[in-house]
Amino acid sequence: MHAPKQIVDVWDQFNDFPMERLTKLWFYKQGANKKQRYVSLMKEHREQYGIAGNCFDLSIWLMHELHNANIEAYPIGHHLESKSAHVAIIALDEAGNRYLCDLGDQWICPILIDKEHEDFSEEKLPNFFPAADIQVKQDGPNLQVLYHRPNGKTSEQIYNLQPIDTNDFLQAAEYNQNQINQKPLVECRVPYGSEIAHWEFSNWESFFSCNSGLMKEPTYNSVNDWADKIHDMTGYNKQFVRTALNLYKNIR
Repeated sequence: MHAPKQIVDVWDQFNDFPMERLTKLWFYKQGANKKQRYVSLMKEHREQYGIAGNCFDLSIWLMHELHNANIEAYPIGHHLESKSAHVAIIALDEAGNRYLCDLGDQWICPILIDKEHEDFSEEKLPNFFPAADIQVKQDGPNLQVLYHRPNGKTSEQIYNLQPIDTNDFLQAAEYNQNQINQKPLVECRVPYGSEIAHWEFSNWESFFSCNSGLMKEPTYNSVNDWADKIHDMTGYNKQFVRTALNLYKNIR
């Protein structure tokens, strides 16, 4: 179910990239005409502030790097041009087998999605997603992913595997980057013993998830304290985080 080395080598370039909305609001306030950043600008911001972006940023950047490595890739998604929009990338190996690459949901690694492949399995699988075993079930144009949590609960994600037209994808990205009335959010993968855990900051609360369960962390009363915490978990520039969080304070 694992992707071949050529795809994994590109994916691994993003191992320490969080998914977050801090960059979206911060860049929106910069006043640029186009709110969806080009890859060149994302790279500049990464170098300057250590920042990454939301699922559109990460998908655009990942697809760019896959194409640079001569790997065929295209975007997929659902609920485009809505607050529930989510996008990811499908990468193809040399034989045309498809692999789901979802940095927006902070997967640990890509996963095979073609049920005709001899290695495809619908069994529960560890080490593809932080703090959960996953099952994938492919049915025509849709892929169902089941997330089996340590507490026994199961959630699901449905991916529409139909490729999104490039112009439609970029239009949806621009729409999304203009939607700023959302809660602040940061998610990142965290090495934790022998596993990859998940840390999340959402609407002024934070949570740590690992194979032994979910733990709610103490909350902070000040932006400075939250900035320190987010910096510790992501490596983001503290001043950048303080600026972004204060912007969120002003739109609450």
